[in-house]
Amino acid sequence: MADLTLVIGNKAYSSWSLRPWLALKHIGVPFAEVLVPLRQPDSRARILAHSPSGKVPLLRHGERAIWDSLAICEYLAESFPDARLWPDDAYTRAVARSVSAEMHSGFVSLRTTMPMDLKRNAPGEGRSEETLADIARIAAIWRDARERFGADGPYLFGRFSIADCLYAPVVTRFETYGVELDEVGRAYADAILALPALRAWTEAARAEPWVLF
Repeated sequence: MADLTLVIGNKAYSSWSLRPWLALKHIGVPFAEVLVPLRQPDSRARILAHSPSGKVPLLRHGERAIWDSLAICEYLAESFPDARLWPDDAYTRAVARSVSAEMHSGFVSLRTTMPMDLKRNAPGEGRSEETLADIARIAAIWRDARERFGADGPYLFGRFSIADCLYAPVVTRFETYGVELDEVGRAYADAILALPALRAWTEAARAEPWVLF
């Protein structure tokens, strides 16, 4: 499959853009990247030139357009089955989809008080009661997935999957805001932070000229 373009926002801040970008890097297929800086006077107009939702990310494959991070990841999983972006076992795959959907639609307080920001180091910030509850739930998800399904590798379901793409931005948030993790969570976070793709994204993010927060 050729002719793939991913439209993204600022690498320092756009957690939703990071998710399908990691999936594409894992697959190893060449793709073009179009970055639209967010919160600029012309940002919405520039994004609308690509995306009918007025939001990033968007994947363009030839004449096809897919928007929404999870939908893009699903499209990639079906288009590149050899990449095995979901677990093979039906039940394990269902759990992986469940925790991915929970990340996709939930944890509003965490998103609000601990936004992704790869330019800052802000330990101790953002700890509202609701955010602490979100952190506890995420830690429980990681612990359960690793204990029940993680025997084949260091990621949530053993080998790298879409679930890891969904939770990678959370790992960066925990680093930015100095969230303490249990042993299982620390080992998982370290595995995500060691991904060459995430390191490359982070390096590019820190070199960006835009500062939004």
